[in-house]
Amino acid sequence: MPRDGGEKGARNVLGGPLAPCSYDPLTGWFRDGCCNTDSRDVGLHTVCAVMTAEFLAFSRSRGNDLVTPRPEWGFPGLKPGDRWCLCAARWQEAFEAGCAPRVVLAASHEAALAVCRLEDLKACAIDLA
Repeated sequence: MPRDGGEKGARNVLGGPLAPCSYDPLTGWFRDGCCNTDSRDVGLHTVCAVMTAEFLAFSRSRGNDLVTPRPEWGFPGLKPGDRWCLCAARWQEAFEAGCAPRVVLAASHEAALAVCRLEDLKACAIDLA
């Protein structure tokens, strides 16, 4: 598995090279550790976020249980503190509900900007000086 930030040429929401999001747990649409995407990724799993108990409860209340392991899908189940490539629409929904998790901008794919506002992502960024 490449650990160089994902597919060659992938860009983050700030226009730089896409950084890895998490190798433990192994995240990403391609389970390559990065928030890469392609046309088959209808959920647009492009926002690298740091899970919180509040967000995990919010996601479960919306019908997406991110806590329960699903080994048949290569999904370990998440806990607070884990980094995960979230669906851009779910992150934006959580932001508007006041419970969005923090975001790693360098590891969030530029495709997220089709759904999420950069100002919102920046407001929750952990990697801005």
